[in-house]
Amino acid sequence: MTLTIYNTLSRTKQILQPIVAGHVGLYVCGMTIYDYSHLGHARLFMTFDMVQRWLRVSGLEVMYVRNITDVDDKMIKRAAENGETIGALAERFIGYMHEDFEALGLGLPQAEPRATEYVPQMLGLIELLQQQGLAYQADSATGDAAPGDVNFSVRKFEGYGKLSGKSIDDLRAGERVVIDRSKRDPLDFVLWKQAKPAEPQWPSQWGPGRPGWHIECSAMACETLGKTFDIHGGGPDLIFPHHENEIAQSEGAHGVPLANLWMHCGALRVGEDKMSKSLGNVMTIRNALKKYDAEVLRFFLLRPHYRSQIAFTESLIDEARTALTRLYLALRDNPAPAQLQVKWEEAHARRFADAMNDDFNTPIALAVLFDLASEINRTGSTELAAQLRALGSTLNLLQQDPTLFLRGADDDTAGIELLISVRATAKREKNYAEADRVRKALLDKGVVLEDTADGTTWRRR
Repeated sequence: MTLTIYNTLSRTKQILQPIVAGHVGLYVCGMTIYDYSHLGHARLFMTFDMVQRWLRVSGLEVMYVRNITDVDDKMIKRAAENGETIGALAERFIGYMHEDFEALGLGLPQAEPRATEYVPQMLGLIELLQQQGLAYQADSATGDAAPGDVNFSVRKFEGYGKLSGKSIDDLRAGERVVIDRSKRDPLDFVLWKQAKPAEPQWPSQWGPGRPGWHIECSAMACETLGKTFDIHGGGPDLIFPHHENEIAQSEGAHGVPLANLWMHCGALRVGEDKMSKSLGNVMTIRNALKKYDAEVLRFFLLRPHYRSQIAFTESLIDEARTALTRLYLALRDNPAPAQLQVKWEEAHARRFADAMNDDFNTPIALAVLFDLASEINRTGSTELAAQLRALGSTLNLLQQDPTLFLRGADDDTAGIELLISVRATAKREKNYAEADRVRKALLDKGVVLEDTADGTTWRRR
């Protein structure tokens, strides 16, 4: 199978050609862990969960690295507000993140490096940059004799802006860049921040301090995957400045490309804005899971192409539920034997694979599943039903018991079953008005009754 991926750097689709045959190194910028994960995060990590799953289905071994930023300004501020240590804050929210991601069916990465564990590697990278003339220690920002921050000289790195398409001359100070008098150029960014009272700090040749955000990912990515690896991923807001700065640091220090392919997913939007904590328009994953079925959320996030933006609306969630219901109905009404592997020679599977191999085109791949469901309903083929479930498994979909999914997490099953019994008695007594009343009462509660030769079953609408 030839897999093509859109490369943000080249702005074209490119064939994936692993550096080491049969192996793929994938690095995705992870969470800054000071609060609950929200659905915007779910959009990002669902994308790369899908990517790493398909790479494995394609027969590749994947080293999936998803880092954790466990020290930064926001974490320091939140820990102080809570009256707890930064370490305690990090541990608590890492636990919540893992719970939320597991509920959404996200697989664990093979490595989950924490920034605080890689400070020596960061210091080594900064030293290399200084040796290359790309880093300098600024004067103290306060004007005293204390050492200043260590900064990266953006104008000395040829090719800065190649990922984002931004020109250095267009990045004018005072508009997109905050002027800092301790920098030689307002575009320069910090590599090592000098220590402040009551903040975490590590010793260094430039004085005690802590790393800047950008250097963290460069050090963790290169340490876990090598100086050059196959795929670097993230959200659209990371293209500039974070990923642009990662390229400058890593390539400036090592003289080789950081990643062969750069992948960025589209944002999850609420109205005209992206979902983000800074805008105050977030829905946390755990609150969403109280309201929506986890697999419905997964389907909702996977249905659009990963590079497209998604609008978060109740109507689109309802559409996802209705669509997933259609697939589960085909599986419920045509019980299939367990089939662990896809039969790739089958026509629907070939179309599914073609779509996924074309830059992970999930809209087309999922459309194939609906064509397959229609064929199953027409023919009653249990073999095709097994194929449907197997294809769904490649995206971690359609793995629940169909009846349980269709009924949802209902805490009134006994009451529903009692009303179905009352209706059955009314029908036997030819009291059809009462039978219709019960059916309508249940329908008003979102419960659909289905009469079959074996009796009456029910599901959520």
